Amino acid sequence: MRYDAINPGLFQLNRKRFMRKMQPDSIAIFQSNDLMPRSGDTFFPFRQNSGLFYLSGLDQEETVLVLFPDCIKEGFQELAFIKRNDEHTALWEGQKYDKEQASKVSGIEKIYWLDEMDKILHELILLAKRIYLNLNEHDRFQSEVLPKDVRYAHWLMERYPLHKYHRSQPILKKLAMVKSPLEIELIQRSIDITGKAFRRVLEKTRPGVMEYQLEAEVVHEFISNGANGHAYEPIVASGKNTCVLHYVSNNQKCQDGDLLLLDFGAEYANYAADLSRTIPVNGQFSPRQRSVYDAVLRVLKGARQMLVPGVTIEEYHREVGKMVESELLKLKLLDKADIKNQNEKYPAYKKFFMHGTSHHLGLDVHDLSNRYDPIQAGMVFTCEPGIYIREEGLGIRLENDILVTDHGPVDLMADIPIEAEAIEEAMNAEVMAP
Repeated sequence: MRYDAINPGLFQLNRKRFMRKMQPDSIAIFQSNDLMPRSGDTFFPFRQNSGLFYLSGLDQEETVLVLFPDCIKEGFQELAFIKRNDEHTALWEGQKYDKEQASKVSGIEKIYWLDEMDKILHELILLAKRIYLNLNEHDRFQSEVLPKDVRYAHWLMERYPLHKYHRSQPILKKLAMVKSPLEIELIQRSIDITGKAFRRVLEKTRPGVMEYQLEAEVVHEFISNGANGHAYEPIVASGKNTCVLHYVSNNQKCQDGDLLLLDFGAEYANYAADLSRTIPVNGQFSPRQRSVYDAVLRVLKGARQMLVPGVTIEEYHREVGKMVESELLKLKLLDKADIKNQNEKYPAYKKFFMHGTSHHLGLDVHDLSNRYDPIQAGMVFTCEPGIYIREEGLGIRLENDILVTDHGPVDLMADIPIEAEAIEEAMNAEVMAP
């Protein structure tokens, strides 16, 4: 792996917390992600299933984790199965975990080869009454591709039809929303790498540069600092592209006088960062650009202070909407008649600010969460207000990652430039140098 070894105590703690939530006489089975076909005989780069990684730290394909806290067979409360490490695999694919390495990474004593699983797991399942399975339950996820977890669930239910089946994701959501100190450190590492990439973009941005050239600068900094790569598909959007919320073509030339909206984040040890900045291509905001920029920044600062324990996400988004509405009135993009006549289900401000302000961040950029749970200390949220004026081809989004604590929100991106003056100063540093 590119990243430094992670203390296995993190995964041991996560397993203990998960097993405490399981019903009696239950076994939980977690599958690694598929190797996803790309074309011909090639695959996309492997990325581990977040649930399996959260509970084991095992970052390798063809891996299975089994948890059985009430197992009467001594020593089989937790075990993992990994791909057999042999000379053929080492020659063609490189070295994989051996049993000792897998045990060291995960803190699991019993490690078996995957080709030993059928016999061992069969006996354990017959000792259990219930089976927990880990299917993707993200409420925005839809796919026609059947992942390994779904295929395996179908197979198990045919082979063991009289067992009771339970969902692992509700437990994982409750646990993963609140980060441990070590997880915060890993997220901060992702953020620090992301900040280095942003500073590099500030140095390289100028009229005439291509969006994809700036994307390449981001990739350079990510890989140079040990990140896996992007935590999500990056947005490098100039000019009118700043008003396309999920613009990822990144193939246009940056023009003098335009803004450049950046939305990217490094993934380090599978933990994500999520940063948005909007900068002037020529290094100087116009008066109009600056007025909108400052409005968005005021909303971010106000919203950030609301990320405190006890607040619900619905309340939070409602109050942020009021902040945006106030700024739009000041910018004369809305008037009092617009507010008076607005549709309550689709407020007037939504014309200029269409997306939500915050989402959980962790092993996924849109991390496992229950959106109806109140905010708690230990949660990490993005804070990303924006104003998009399509008639002017002017879009601004600013985003920092915020840790919720009992003593007030902590901005994990506080060291990354965001004030307009700091952006302009960084972009013009070389020009001003003697």
